[in-house]
Amino acid sequence: MRSAEELPGRQWVRPRNWELWKRPRNWITYTLSTEALTVALTIAAVATVPVRAGEFLTLGVLALLGIGQAEASRKIERLRRTLSVTPHISMTSVWLLPAALLLSPQLIVALGVILYLHLGIRSWSGIQHVAPHRTVTNANTMILSSFAGSLGAHLLGGADPLSSPNVASAVCLAAILYFLMNSLITGAGLYLAAPQRASMEALLGSWDDNLLELSTLCLGGLLAVALVNQPALALVIFVPIFVLQRSVLAKQLEELASKDQKTGLLNAVAWHDGGRHEVSRAGRTGGEFSVLMIDLDFFKKINDTFGHMAGDDMLIALADLLKRETRNHDLVGRFGGEEFVVLLAGSTEADALVAAERIRDHIAEMIVPSRTNDGSPVVIADRSASIGVAAYPASGQTLEEVLAAADAAVYAAKRGGRNRVVGSRIPDLVATPG
Repeated sequence: MRSAEELPGRQWVRPRNWELWKRPRNWITYTLSTEALTVALTIAAVATVPVRAGEFLTLGVLALLGIGQAEASRKIERLRRTLSVTPHISMTSVWLLPAALLLSPQLIVALGVILYLHLGIRSWSGIQHVAPHRTVTNANTMILSSFAGSLGAHLLGGADPLSSPNVASAVCLAAILYFLMNSLITGAGLYLAAPQRASMEALLGSWDDNLLELSTLCLGGLLAVALVNQPALALVIFVPIFVLQRSVLAKQLEELASKDQKTGLLNAVAWHDGGRHEVSRAGRTGGEFSVLMIDLDFFKKINDTFGHMAGDDMLIALADLLKRETRNHDLVGRFGGEEFVVLLAGSTEADALVAAERIRDHIAEMIVPSRTNDGSPVVIADRSASIGVAAYPASGQTLEEVLAAADAAVYAAKRGGRNRVVGSRIPDLVATPG
């Protein structure tokens, strides 16, 4: 018979086996501190803030609406959460922003606990990368964000913000403070969890992520006003929320089909599709482009020495470097393993060789903090790459021919001692001794 710690979903029985303790120490300290702050603020609210009788009815309505919506879209939410290994945006802001405007702090906490307990049990249980501590952390972030929104609304609108002359301003300020607090807490946590991945987009989310959060806050503001003035209209909120979740799922599926899930770069299929479009464009206009094939030297040694987690961090760091060193209209992809490919639109081979040498220099300067498989901190440094460069139409008339020429140049770089850039037609223009 399997022990409790071996049973899926039963790790909570033995605290020492919680996934929480496998996270970076700074992140654990930060997360537990924010949760302690929430507990302290809740205790202070219970001691000092009176709860009006009507608030319990509002709490019940919001809880029922939130649970009803979660049940109606449970399959969509499970699939969204299963597909997402990046910070996940739930729809709870739709219910928690009205709570910030209508409820006392202790009831805001009660609603957050109810909604996330239901999501954790019904929608997210059994999903491999959703550990219980992540659900608790998400709930805590949303509760603190609600506190910030509530503070702003009451400062501007008084004891009853939705009955004040400044109702529109109070709702907008609550939404803004909610959004900013959410971004601050989440961004700081992501930085402490993985500082080597700390690009602005990774910390603050993409435009699409932020627009989704703002959309839920807009719906939440409208719901709060509806609950005060026309409660029956609250039921209308189900339609846009359901459609919003389906559209986000569709976008996730589209990205899954085109993105390499480890690095966020284009996968091989999507890169080839984009490359063929570039061949067609260059053929029509008489233009040109270049391809860089980038292969990390001795990458297997990283996995063998430090473990696959460290190897993954190295790949992610290189992907971030390539994004920074290329333009928005260039194509950056990962073909698998440690092999990356970049299409520089409108670049000659000579221009591409210079860009490749700059990338090679940056790779040699990379310092990537990471952890071994057992959680011990390590630093990956002094790495190198062999880069092959080929151009259209000089090196080939099709994308496959250009790729083959770049691939042959990579092998030439490795035979020449690695840690160097080699061009398919100008092999000696840039060559760095290994």
